[in-house]
Amino acid sequence: MSYDSRQITRALEELGQPRYRINQVLEWVWQRTISSYGEMTNIPKDVREALAERAPLARPTIIEKQSSRDGTRKYLVEFADGQHVEVVGLPTKDRLTVCASTQIGCAMGCSFCATGMGGLVRNLSATEIADTVALVARDFGRRVSNVVMMGQGEPFANYDETLEALRILNASWGFGIGARHLTVSTCGLLEGIKRFTAEPEQFTLAISLHSARQKTRDQMMPGVSTQPLDKLKDALNEYYEKTGRRPTLEYALIVGVNDTSEEIDALGKFASAIGAHVNLIPLNVWDDDGAGKDTRPLAPTPAAQTADIVTLLRNRYGVEATLRARRGADIDAACGQLRSRRR
Repeated sequence: MSYDSRQITRALEELGQPRYRINQVLEWVWQRTISSYGEMTNIPKDVREALAERAPLARPTIIEKQSSRDGTRKYLVEFADGQHVEVVGLPTKDRLTVCASTQIGCAMGCSFCATGMGGLVRNLSATEIADTVALVARDFGRRVSNVVMMGQGEPFANYDETLEALRILNASWGFGIGARHLTVSTCGLLEGIKRFTAEPEQFTLAISLHSARQKTRDQMMPGVSTQPLDKLKDALNEYYEKTGRRPTLEYALIVGVNDTSEEIDALGKFASAIGAHVNLIPLNVWDDDGAGKDTRPLAPTPAAQTADIVTLLRNRYGVEATLRARRGADIDAACGQLRSRRR
């Protein structure tokens, strides 16, 4: 048994505690990130003791930290069961963004991503996800302003825990981060998108698209080969119509794979049909043989061609397109590089 915001709430309700007391306890757990209920100075001793028995605290720990030349920090976090996950802190002058993971490993098997090399180990709980965000905030000594669920794992394959983590991050007794500053990135699991569309909060949705041609996408992303692009387009149109929020399409450019004229034409038409923003991502290399080199036959699209693609999407298709800045690539903390292993 371990602590969980829902479990703590139930325990306090069973103890007959009023709502304000529940909020006090949750503030201690999430805003002050206590390591023991004994630290809660304004909570009765019998309540503290009952919580310690019913929902014992078991905080994860940082066992390795790497710092990039650009200020990015990557953390290897260990949980109570000995499993590990990576999480990234991305600071700017005005904000601190955390790239959080929702699973240890991943079952999607995308050809351009290091996370899925070892397959899926297990889902993270909502508490574990939120705890990793708290660790990053504490290490930087700053409030987290944005969280993107773009780290290890497929968030919608762990839907309930991902949503509960978002609610902890959003809650006034939690991290107090605005819903529009909390983003979930999915490979395109249709059932998850439909559920997400119906949620009351204004969380942000991003889609790892990477090709708008079915054959290419199936080869690049075998884990979603059962989720056809026409159905994905319908689901995203419904999302936009019901929420009024535009989805973002993430697209890692790979030479000769998804950067041809046919591929970009399909991307432009797909994005314009749903009013989406396109976020182009330079392909990041990673060590897949233990010798410090990437042995895959994949290479990033040259910068000049990438700039031309941005212009083409804007001018020909009327699509808002931007190029994501590469952060933390020198410590394997950039998009597609996260893995749960020590240096």
